[in-house]
Amino acid sequence: MSVAKPASASPRVTPPDLRARKGGTPIVSLTAYTAPIAALLAPHCDFLLVGDSVGMVLHGMDNTLGVTLDMMILHAKAVKRGAPEACVLVDMPFGTYEESPEQAFRNCARVMAETGAAGVKLEGGVSMAPTIAFLAKRAIPVMGHVGLLPQSVNVTGGFRAHGREAAEAKRILADAKAVAEAGAFAMVVEGVVEPLARQITKTVPVPTIGIGASPHCDGQILVSDDLIGLFATFKPRFVKRYANLAAEVSKAAAAYAAEVKARTFPAPEHCFGVKKKGG
Repeated sequence: MSVAKPASASPRVTPPDLRARKGGTPIVSLTAYTAPIAALLAPHCDFLLVGDSVGMVLHGMDNTLGVTLDMMILHAKAVKRGAPEACVLVDMPFGTYEESPEQAFRNCARVMAETGAAGVKLEGGVSMAPTIAFLAKRAIPVMGHVGLLPQSVNVTGGFRAHGREAAEAKRILADAKAVAEAGAFAMVVEGVVEPLARQITKTVPVPTIGIGASPHCDGQILVSDDLIGLFATFKPRFVKRYANLAAEVSKAAAAYAAEVKARTFPAPEHCFGVKKKGG
C-alpha cells in the first residue's frame, strides 16, 4: 500500500533533473554536514552537497586532504536523516578514486549504498575522464569539478584564481569538455576568472555550478557555514555572508556564562520539583 505525500511536499530532485536544467532556472546548492542544518537548507536548495570541506569547517583541518571515506559517509548519513527527500551528493575524498576506475567504483558504490545519496562528486578533468565514464556506465551519477581543485593544492600552488593565463585557461576548458563528454551530469567550476567560467558554461552541454566563478554559470554553491557566518576564521572574496551567526553564538555563550556565575541560571522554571515564585 502506497502512502501519499503531503500536498506541500516537493518532488525529489534527481541528477537527471539537474542535467535538464542546463540553461534554465539557476540551480541553487549549499553544503551540509549535519542533520539539523540539512533540514533548514533543503527547502531552499535543488541539491545539498556533503563537501569534503567538512574537514576544515567542522574538524579544524588545514585542508581537505585528511578527510576519510568513513567521515564522508558519517556526515552524509546525518544529512539524509535531516533531509530524507533532498537530492544529496557526496564528495569523494582524496585518495579514494584516483588509483583506478575500479577503486573509484568500489568506494562510490559504498557511499551510495550506505548513505542513500543520489550521486558523487569527483575532482579532476582530462585525467579523470576515463574514471567518470567507467562510473557513469555502472549507474553511478557523477558531478565533475574543474578549475581550482582543493585536493590538489600541494601541486597547484594553493588557493588562488585560475585561468588568468591563456595556457591555463585552455587546459581548464579542455578539462571541462572532457568531464562532460565522459558522462558527468553536471560540474562544479571553482575559483576561475569570470570570463573563463562564462566560456565553459557556454561550451559544455551540462550544467555548471559556480563557486568563485561567474553569475552566468547554470547554478551556484557556497559553503553553508560561510554563508551564515559561522566559519569565521577566513572569508574568501567570492563569499557573501547573509548572516553573522558567529557573533550571535558568542553573545549567547557570554550571556549564559554570566548567568551561571551569578547563579541566576537555572531559575526555578528550569528545575524539576521546584515551584515557581507565586505559584
